[in-house]
Amino acid sequence: MSDLPPVDPPHGEETPDMAAAELALGLLEGEERAAAIRRVLAEPGFARSVERWRDHLAQLFDLWPAVEAPDLFDRIERSLDRAPDAPVAVLTPTPRPPSKLWPALAGVSSLVAAVLLVVLIARPVPVPPAPQPRQSAPVVTAPAPTLVASIDPTEAGSAPATAVFDAQAGAIRVTQAKLVAADRSAELWVIPADGTPHSLGVLRERGSTALTLSPENRARIAAGAVLAVTVEPIGGSPTGLPTGPVVAKGALAPV
Repeated sequence: MSDLPPVDPPHGEETPDMAAAELALGLLEGEERAAAIRRVLAEPGFARSVERWRDHLAQLFDLWPAVEAPDLFDRIERSLDRAPDAPVAVLTPTPRPPSKLWPALAGVSSLVAAVLLVVLIARPVPVPPAPQPRQSAPVVTAPAPTLVASIDPTEAGSAPATAVFDAQAGAIRVTQAKLVAADRSAELWVIPADGTPHSLGVLRERGSTALTLSPENRARIAAGAVLAVTVEPIGGSPTGLPTGPVVAKGALAPV
């Protein structure tokens, strides 16, 4: 009998759970062992009972007496030195007490297996990074050339005007030029290759004029297209087509 203190059953139980003792001793195998380990993970009371059993059994290491190996070599030498007619001594090994080491080692291995199982279950599974979309090489487009036109008056004595088209801004700027009388408006037109004039807007009476073009008129501004200025009523042509004479014109060319 062991003089160790008995293992108290968990609170609320009249008798100890023998499955906890069997798991601590390493006596369970197969499905019974797996079921006991699941209970360790799911039932805190059962896990504490297993731990108490293991603490209780671990104290047996302090109670194991040291056992010396039998002196077989001396007995063998004595048998070799005996007289020829002396009876042969039968070497009977000293019986060894049953070892308690293996059950203890089994209990320790059970504890290690339970800890590893808890670590594997509790450890979060790393999420593989999402594949990055393949980025295509950026398409590099050459900037559109700047177009310039010298709008020369049809009558001598008037100063020419200069028109500059900014493709990125989609606007055309015309320098100051006195091309019509004060009671009229100077309207700027673009005449593409098809020969049909399209209004770009009315020029200011004083100072330079910046006109923001519609997408359709931007497409019509190209090298070789003609810019023309006509005399129109105040505010521009009421018909959408030139109504007065052309007083200045010039072709667009890249700089």
